[in-house]
Amino acid sequence: MLELLTDPNAWAAFLALVTLEIVLGIDNLIFISIVAAKVPEHQQDLTRKIGIGLALVLRLAMLAGIAWIVGLTAPVIDLGITGPPGDHGEPTFETQFSWRDIILIVGGLFLTYKAVKEIRHKLEPEEEGANGVSTVAEATFAGAVVQIVLLDLVFSIDSILTAVGMTDELPIMVAAVVIAVTMMLIAAGPVMRFVQANPSVVMLALAFLLMIGMVLIADGFGRHVPKGYIYSAMAFAALVEALNMAARKRRRRKQAA
Repeated sequence: MLELLTDPNAWAAFLALVTLEIVLGIDNLIFISIVAAKVPEHQQDLTRKIGIGLALVLRLAMLAGIAWIVGLTAPVIDLGITGPPGDHGEPTFETQFSWRDIILIVGGLFLTYKAVKEIRHKLEPEEEGANGVSTVAEATFAGAVVQIVLLDLVFSIDSILTAVGMTDELPIMVAAVVIAVTMMLIAAGPVMRFVQANPSVVMLALAFLLMIGMVLIADGFGRHVPKGYIYSAMAFAALVEALNMAARKRRRRKQAA
């Protein structure tokens, strides 16, 4: 352990892994914030904390079973067919599926379904009952936690496989995961309040989730999309939305004056 603390290479791997884990955790955090916003207000904070706490527990449990996690990449289903060749001669889609592929596909389908469902709710005007109360049902606490657990599992596997690919030192992986999840816990409240206060940001976040769901499905079928492309697109879209928010704020100031 002391050797790791004095090894510059270990520190470089640690800092790189912390940064990558935080970036990968953004997807998880957006989903938790949107799901938590659907439960009654007095349960939202607890939902966020349980969701992020479970993310940490799942990641640490998977780190304890590194050999098992690595084994998830071994094929368990072979369809016995070959996709048409791509530009470089390799099949355009995978016909052998590991447990990791299956989990990514199922998780991607679930995330896509949730994003499309929430977008549909945002596009439809809320109906009001006879007492003037919205008829759109809130999510139950248990239902929200189950949804968060399912997606925590998907994001945790991707996170741990990334960690395994960057370093062989378990203490470095554990420390990086703990710090990244702690950052998620600190940021969860402000992110959720910001999303709730800016309706257009909610739609942008749902669009991000839809894109991430499609990327997970593609990854499960063997078509890996570089993370740099995904996060560059998300950063550009967020910048455009920030400019729109600034423009709206300036217009409101002029109208108030």
